[in-house]
Amino acid sequence: MNTSTNPTIAIIGYGSQGRAHALNLRDSGFDVVVGLRPGGPTEVKALADGFTVKTPAEAAAGADLVAVLTPDMVQKKLYNDVLAANLKPGACLLFAHGLNVHFGMISPRADLDVVLVAPKGPGALVRREYEIGRGVPCIYAMHQDRSGRAEEFAKLYAAGLGGARANLIRTTFKEETETDLFGEQAVLCGGASALVQAGFETLVEAGYQPEIAYYEVLHELKLIVDLFYEGGITRMLEFVSETAQYGDFVSGPRVINAETKARMKDILSEIQDGTFVQRWVAEYDAGLPNYKKFQQADLDHPIEKVGRELRAKMQWLQQNAPQTAATQQDAGQATAKPSTHPIAETA
Repeated sequence: MNTSTNPTIAIIGYGSQGRAHALNLRDSGFDVVVGLRPGGPTEVKALADGFTVKTPAEAAAGADLVAVLTPDMVQKKLYNDVLAANLKPGACLLFAHGLNVHFGMISPRADLDVVLVAPKGPGALVRREYEIGRGVPCIYAMHQDRSGRAEEFAKLYAAGLGGARANLIRTTFKEETETDLFGEQAVLCGGASALVQAGFETLVEAGYQPEIAYYEVLHELKLIVDLFYEGGITRMLEFVSETAQYGDFVSGPRVINAETKARMKDILSEIQDGTFVQRWVAEYDAGLPNYKKFQQADLDHPIEKVGRELRAKMQWLQQNAPQTAATQQDAGQATAKPSTHPIAETA
C-alpha cells in the first residue's frame, strides 16, 4: 500500500454507483482507473468520461485500493478468477455491500485490508450532491485490518465520495449486510410492493375504478415517502389532514400488526442464518427459474397495465426517465437482482 500519498484506486464496474464513485474520487484528487471487460457496455461511457480503462486484472494489479462495484452474484467468480491473483500484496479491497464476505462466498487473502463503504443513496444522488458541494451519508466497516490503517483508508475513500461532508457511521459487515437485506425484503421492495398490490386488489375487487385505485395506493405513495424522507413520521403527520392522521392511528396497526412483525422476524432470522442467501445462490445457479416466474407475475399484475396508461399522460415523468433507469442500477446494488442489477453493470 502506498502510504506516503493518496492510494491509487481501481474501480471495478461502471454502473450507476461505479461511475459516481469514480468521478467523485477523481475530482477529490485521487488517481483512478476503471476495470472493465474489453468491449463491455460501459467501456465507451468510462472512456468518454476521460478515464483510463483496463481489464479488471490489469486495474487491480496497479492499484493500492480496489473497489468492487459489480453485482453481488458475479463477485465471487470475479474475486476467485481475477482479483485474488492480481491484487498487490497488502492492498486494500473495498466492497459497497458485505454479502459475499459476510456469508463466506469470498475469503479474501490474509495479507489484504478488507473494508466496506456504502453511500446511502443511488449513484445519481451521490454524484449530484458532490457536485453542489454537499455529500451523501456513508456507512463504513472493516473486515480485515492487516496494515493497521484499514479504517483510515475506508474513511479516506468515503471522504473522497463526499460522505464526510454529510455523515460517516461505523458499522460491521454483518450489520450492513443483514439490515440491508432485511430492509429490501420486508419494507422497501418486498413489503412496499406487496402492500400496494394488495391495496389495489382490495379496491378493485370492491368495484372501484382501477384508475382511481392506482392513484390512491401507488401514485400518492410518493407524497408520503417524500415527507418521511424529509422529516420522518413527525413531518408526515404535520402535513396530512387530521382525518388521515386518525386513520393512520386506528387502521395502520390493523394492517401491520403483531402477526406481520412476527413474519418480519422470520425473514430476519432466515437472513441471519444464511438461509436466504443459500436459496438465492441456488436459484441463481439454476438459471433463475423461480425468479423469472415471480418477476413476470409482478410485471403482469393489473396495476402495472393501469399504471403504464396513466403515467403516459404525466409528462413530467418522461423528463425523469433516464435518471430513473440509472437509479434502478443502484436500487438493488445490495442484492444484485439479475433484472435490475444487470441493469447494474458487470466488470
